[in-house]
Amino acid sequence: MRTIAGVEISGLYKGFQVSGQNLSVLQDINLNIAIDRITVLVGISGCGKTTLLRIMCGLESADKGAVYIPDGIKIGMVFQEPRLMPWLTTWKNITFGQRALARDKVQALIEMTGLTGFEQAYPRQLSGGMQHRVSLARALAYDPDMILMDEPFAALDYFTRGAMQKELIRIHTISRKGIMFVTHNIDEALLLGRRIVVLGNKTVKKQYDLTAFEYPRNVSSAPLIQMKQDILDTIHY
Repeated sequence: MRTIAGVEISGLYKGFQVSGQNLSVLQDINLNIAIDRITVLVGISGCGKTTLLRIMCGLESADKGAVYIPDGIKIGMVFQEPRLMPWLTTWKNITFGQRALARDKVQALIEMTGLTGFEQAYPRQLSGGMQHRVSLARALAYDPDMILMDEPFAALDYFTRGAMQKELIRIHTISRKGIMFVTHNIDEALLLGRRIVVLGNKTVKKQYDLTAFEYPRNVSSAPLIQMKQDILDTIHY
């Protein structure tokens, strides 16, 4: 039996056929991702961040290499759009595909994600931020050990995004779920990540350890400003 501390990505390659030619997206990706921390993946558009997440959750297959997931570890996914069923209430969206869920567990998820009072609301009756809460609660209902999140707050306004960032940290602190979070926003990465992975030139360019910085963080502090500049330099180098 293979024993690893987290999700291990080894020698991963991925390309797509475009106009009859193979377009390489990921080359020799090697990562070990902790299953109890928030890991943030950053990089320019088109560098393969979403493709890597899709491979990790089984929506895409790699051309070469492998993703090793420890036995018994479950992976969930939260997409950039909430992708809720418009004809279902908040409660039924959360329990979609999870009919065996006990009512008290669903209620606990609703309370954890700040949806109390909106159990019978339909998606059209919810704000963008509330819809993302439902999407997160639905992922948590699957009871995954790690949640993959592909720019889930990108479409939100500044204030709602800030609120959701704080909410995600709170939920992570309570649930101890591992999170792999994709973003283009470096401040967001610095606020959320225990580890930041910079993807570029089809591979991992650099990694940053933020375990010394406790939540909540001040991204205007000198050490984090310096780290932000280094991340930007790394992305554009």
